[in-house]
Amino acid sequence: MTRLANISGAGAVKAFEKAGWKKVGQVGSHVVMSKPGVRANLSIPQHRELSIGTLRALIRAAGLT
Repeated sequence: MTRLANISGAGAVKAFEKAGWKKVGQVGSHVVMSKPGVRANLSIPQHRELSIGTLRALIRAAGLT
């Protein structure tokens, strides 16, 4: 397994958009994304740097593993 790089919240949003996820709104400092055909919504915090655990959980929820 490769090591996850440090990425910002904005960088994560761009990466998930490339994977087909769309922004549906923002609640406070979190961007909410959804994808047709996937039951889960992603809530991505807009931090300068996302923790590895948060990034890993987002990737799992998106079904990208």
